[in-house]
Amino acid sequence: MKLPEPQSSTFSGLISDIEKGQIKIPQFQREFVWDMQKSANLMDSIIKGYPIGTFIFWKTKERLRSVRDVGNISLPEPNNGDFVNFVLDGQQRLTSLFASLKGIVITRERGRIDDYSNMFIDLNAKEDEQIAITDIENKTKGSYIKITELLYGGLTFLASFPPEYLTKLEEYKKRIESYLFSIIYLKEAPLDIATEVFTRINVGGKDLTLFEIMVAKTFDYESNFDLSEKYNELIDRLRPLNYETISDATVLQCISTFLTKECTRKEILKLNKADFINCWNNGVSAIESAVEYFINYYRIPVSQLLPYNALIVPFAYFFYKNVDKPIGLKQKYLQDYFWRCSLSGRFSSSVETKLSQDIKRIDLILQDELPKYDWTVDISKESIENNGYFSTGRSYIKAILCIYAYHQPKSFNDGSLINISNYWLKQANSKNYHHFFPKAYLEKQKVDFFLINHIANITIVDDFLNKREIGAKAPSVYMKKFIKQNDDIDETMKTHLILDIETFGVLENDYDRFFRSRINAICKELKKRIIVQDGDKMNQVSNPSEEETEN
Repeated sequence: MKLPEPQSSTFSGLISDIEKGQIKIPQFQREFVWDMQKSANLMDSIIKGYPIGTFIFWKTKERLRSVRDVGNISLPEPNNGDFVNFVLDGQQRLTSLFASLKGIVITRERGRIDDYSNMFIDLNAKEDEQIAITDIENKTKGSYIKITELLYGGLTFLASFPPEYLTKLEEYKKRIESYLFSIIYLKEAPLDIATEVFTRINVGGKDLTLFEIMVAKTFDYESNFDLSEKYNELIDRLRPLNYETISDATVLQCISTFLTKECTRKEILKLNKADFINCWNNGVSAIESAVEYFINYYRIPVSQLLPYNALIVPFAYFFYKNVDKPIGLKQKYLQDYFWRCSLSGRFSSSVETKLSQDIKRIDLILQDELPKYDWTVDISKESIENNGYFSTGRSYIKAILCIYAYHQPKSFNDGSLINISNYWLKQANSKNYHHFFPKAYLEKQKVDFFLINHIANITIVDDFLNKREIGAKAPSVYMKKFIKQNDDIDETMKTHLILDIETFGVLENDYDRFFRSRINAICKELKKRIIVQDGDKMNQVSNPSEEETEN
């Protein structure tokens, strides 16, 4: 490896190298994320002669499997044996420059299109004002010019502007064309050095996420390992299971935990590349096993219902160390751990620290030992009533929704299984959530909104029933209709923890009785899942039997 070579390049030289395909973006770089205004600010700095920082290029004859062209447009491939300059630092600036100076149209995620030909120079702007602009709505025609027209419009076109602007046009064009861009070339370094340089440049900054840094750090040409591709493959496998919302951060925490039992940012960045790559396949299998366990044993059908994404980490760790399904004490203790975390707000803060603590508890469970906990749970009826305000961002509420989902709720009208969807659940007003006593109905009865919008009043239904069949009708009205339609209505309602229509006060529109009865039903379900320890409040809870935990 040769020492870095500081150099400079003019506008024409830089653009020419890009257009010839001699400057490429490695796949481990993040996507282009700057908006047009930020790009305009960069062009403004160039026009004013301000420094814009140094580009760092890895100059090499190596060829990477995964590369992108600047601006994601089709550019030539360099000839075999020629040097290629891979961008290690400055790709946002470089792409902005290329797009602005060439008028490129860039298509973003979700189909948003930015047309960089609509980057203008305000000819009326003073030196201390914004010269490069994107908004010309209130500008007089002839008082602005596209940057591309300034650079490539020709003398005849430029001469057509009002005389008072001709000096500025000439000056601004000269400033752009003569601007010297600072470049440092990391020449003929191996890939490992290049990715290490990239990582060190970005570790201290905020531009790149931890995952993006780890994509670079773990990239390996020989083994064809590209973390971004591997993660997408994992999500593709989880999508049919409805667990596609698992974040890349959670996956990193899993891999780090498997290797070190720690998952702080610092520990993740310290992970050895070879260890990371060697762990990946078994690690992915462990994550998939954890997901399947949530689905099959806890009957949590979609990832949006998980009280915390972080719960995947200790459970995946369990399956990384023990590939067999847990039975007996392991099963009971894992269940107890899951609900303790979910009901207590365990991962509402200091997630990484708590995960490290909990891995020690999982190690005990792996040895059929019941861990001790430094937090308690309260699943008394009073606690459920006081903490039951319905908000899907709360782990406590999600835990109770998991209880509802466990019973595989059926549609009121025909007893068919209700489709619970990640897509619906991530909406602010999910179509899956229904106030059994409709809000509008209870508001007319002057019921306090806290009690109206309580988890005890929530059922999981289909959109069809929620919006079209039920609406704001009193329960006695819409339920009488469903009683006629569904011959097995009693069993259907039990899947919603409405154990008896009559004793729950449904047909009398007795919300107070319904509310108390439903809380009692929730309380009984939670008691089945918690192993009482000192400090817990359970209302005469007894430890669950072996039979109860396996049902």
